Amino acid sequence: MINKKITSGKRKAAVARAVITEGTGKITVNNQDHKTLGIFEKLKIEEPLRIAESILGNRNFNVSIEMKGGGEKGQVEAARLALSKAIVSFTGSKEVEAAFLAYDRNLLVADVRRKEARKPGDSRARAKRQKSYR
Repeated sequence: MINKKITSGKRKAAVARAVITEGTGKITVNNQDHKTLGIFEKLKIEEPLRIAESILGNRNFNVSIEMKGGGEKGQVEAARLALSKAIVSFTGSKEVEAAFLAYDRNLLVADVRRKEARKPGDSRARAKRQKSYR
């Protein structure tokens, strides 16, 4: 039986789903190698991989990540959250989980901040207009 785990991550309007299986360490993002991403996006996604590799010693898993919705940066944040959760659930290592939390809590815990609602009688959420008294 193939060991397979599916996890998801969210950031703002972006959603990412990671499918992790046993393999040779290949990481694909939207059916393309993760190395085709921009330099900063690639580094963001490699952070959990490097931390896990330093603790486990090797990458004996393949990960396929699908991202949709939101903006480019939100998608990358959602992807790294899904990837980190997938690595922890696949390996079952408490040491990896502790290392992720020590490095950056957002690797395992979603950032739930959202845009503030628009206020009635005003055109925006904050900074009410000043009334001019003369």
